[in-house]
Amino acid sequence: MRMSKLLSPKLLMALAGTVLLACSASAFAEPDPKLWPVMKEAFFAKRDMTEVDFIKVDAPRRAESGAQVPVTYSIDNAAAKGVKVVKLYAFVDANPIPLTATYHLTDALGNFNLSTRIRFETDAFVRLVGEDAAGKLYVASREIRAAGGCGGTVDGDEAAIRASAGKIKFKVEEPVKFGAATATTFNIRHPMRTGLQRELVSQGFVPAFYINKTAFNYNGKNVLTVDVGVGTAEDPYFKFNFVPDAPGKMEVTATDNEGKSFSQALEVKS
Repeated sequence: MRMSKLLSPKLLMALAGTVLLACSASAFAEPDPKLWPVMKEAFFAKRDMTEVDFIKVDAPRRAESGAQVPVTYSIDNAAAKGVKVVKLYAFVDANPIPLTATYHLTDALGNFNLSTRIRFETDAFVRLVGEDAAGKLYVASREIRAAGGCGGTVDGDEAAIRASAGKIKFKVEEPVKFGAATATTFNIRHPMRTGLQRELVSQGFVPAFYINKTAFNYNGKNVLTVDVGVGTAEDPYFKFNFVPDAPGKMEVTATDNEGKSFSQALEVKS
């Protein structure tokens, strides 16, 4: 089963329930290596997967907050020796909804290097699964200790939260050297509600409300598309390198699960 055929909502909820039950004994628990075979089977069935060192996860061993865990994902093209990853799946295997994001990669990224912030419900492994054009799978892992980022309670002025949702900060670092890696930073205001959080007073579940896709294009060509999940931290942040070949326009469009769309564009000059 390819990931393009996503898990059914019923199976996702069952998977989430299983992980929540496993994590409920303690806010902090030893990362459990037995969770990954269950996740792997659920998302990739019986497809073979090779452990590699050309895909890397950089992150603190102990995060200050489970709600905002900084991570950097990278692929070393030289070390990959011809393996070309076109899709990268990011999992936190102890989260109730383990798939935090799927990254659709292009040649415009050069050596892929992206920093973001994700959520942890409890101590867990981050698993990066790379897929090449032929469907072969490659995996790298890192253990991180953090907790409390997926559930809990939410509070605040709902009108103000929704009014600010979608406000974008977008930057391409200068000076730009065409043909060389150039850093791009994207940050969008959004509560990224998981659907597992409870309202502070009523204790009822707050409906999921989150950015679900972000697409970056340069001069009309796709650079990077991210299928964003609720395991991505509040106010989604992505910093990545791309290789501009000429002056032009960098554009980003983000959508949320309620159908709203947000966009911004930047002129890129030398």
